Amino acid sequence: MKQSDFIEINGFKHLKYNGKTISNDEMLKCSKEYFELMKKRRSIRDFSDKEVPVEVIENIIKTASSAPSGANKQPWTFCVVANPKIKKQIRLAAEEEERKSYAQRMSEEWLDDLKHLGTDANKPFLETAPYLIIVFKQPFEYDNKGKKHQNYYVNESVGLACGFLISAIHNAGLVTLTHTPSPMRFLEKILQRPDNERAFLLLPVGYASDNTYVPNITKKSLQEVMKIY
Repeated sequence: MKQSDFIEINGFKHLKYNGKTISNDEMLKCSKEYFELMKKRRSIRDFSDKEVPVEVIENIIKTASSAPSGANKQPWTFCVVANPKIKKQIRLAAEEEERKSYAQRMSEEWLDDLKHLGTDANKPFLETAPYLIIVFKQPFEYDNKGKKHQNYYVNESVGLACGFLISAIHNAGLVTLTHTPSPMRFLEKILQRPDNERAFLLLPVGYASDNTYVPNITKKSLQEVMKIY
């Protein structure tokens, strides 16, 4: 890179942005192709145990890690679980919490809203899917001297990373499900995570099983979700 590609701001080196500029026609084409890809994404609960190359998972997580974050703190950890024994532990603990939720924590309205999805407390996909990706958020971090430092906009940052993650999973031809057994503190214990990490989201990742069916649902129209001023 040339010297002119760098400037200094507040004592820190900045690189010249080299993003490509495309024509309006190409922009329209790209945006429509991406929409057509993503509108086919569905939440899947019936997984195949077919093996997925770990390199694909690594690329998916690298994509998620490229998300923006408050002050570039990148307050996330992506734990990838393939070990069958650990997956079984996670399933048993998750189902225990889910049974409590369905029996005690969820209101009648909530349960009624879930009926069209056909969900219950049984989560076999936590063992069947070849990988579980558990996303942890970091409300604070430690430096190399053990001093605690605050992270910023943690939920927003990790939420953005999860959006990138789900998009990358679908783009790779795989499927997933955003699973949030609540509370999720058991994940921190099973995976022995440090005290600055909190479980944020659990995603089984793999291929859909043969003859998988999904709820016949629709998304809100553009007119319902977009307002132009």
